[in-house]
Amino acid sequence: MELKEYPDREMLALSLADKLASQLAQQLRSGGDASLCVPGGTTPTPVFETLSGTDIEWERVTVFLGDERWVDGDHKRSNSRLLRRHLLKDRAAGARYIDLFTGDAQPDDATADLGQALTPHLPITVALLGMGNDMHTASLFPGADGLAQALAKDSPMLMPIRAEGAEEPRITLTRSVLSNAMHTHVLIMGPEKREALERAQKLDPIEAPIRAFLDNATVHWAE
Repeated sequence: MELKEYPDREMLALSLADKLASQLAQQLRSGGDASLCVPGGTTPTPVFETLSGTDIEWERVTVFLGDERWVDGDHKRSNSRLLRRHLLKDRAAGARYIDLFTGDAQPDDATADLGQALTPHLPITVALLGMGNDMHTASLFPGADGLAQALAKDSPMLMPIRAEGAEEPRITLTRSVLSNAMHTHVLIMGPEKREALERAQKLDPIEAPIRAFLDNATVHWAE
């Protein structure tokens, strides 16, 4: 794990967006298409705002979330809604987008079709992960139903997740897909997240799911 500390959040957002764009552009120059997996929530929105204006061949980039709440794309808790507002605009409006919410009644009904849609874009070129104070990442929550299977090295590509405190059912990419990304970045802000990161380094992934992805990750942190 490499830890990068920044003097402020604005500098972090600018630097991280530049790094993500550079790694995507490197893949595109190699002749292949690229894929970008991103987290939901509000923490990455400044990164997305900068990244959306970068001058790369976005029409050759496929974007998808690492997880999604099982709500309609116009719902206030939809990660897809945030992504459309902050990333999939300006130059990045040309990117291909795979929405994890399919409209099926339950996320369990969507895993097969989503797996077929995502497979051509693997391995993930660049994966940006977030982390909660409870050390979850994507929708891999400590104590969630099915967590052990989702963290197995041979896990299914996608799994429905139900966890106490998660409010609605979710769908999430799992360890087998996320840990195989070509470039992995973790974005955290503030002292509580820094403390949680330090705790996670000493724990098993079943207690601290983010731990499963730290060894090959660059962690970006600002106060």
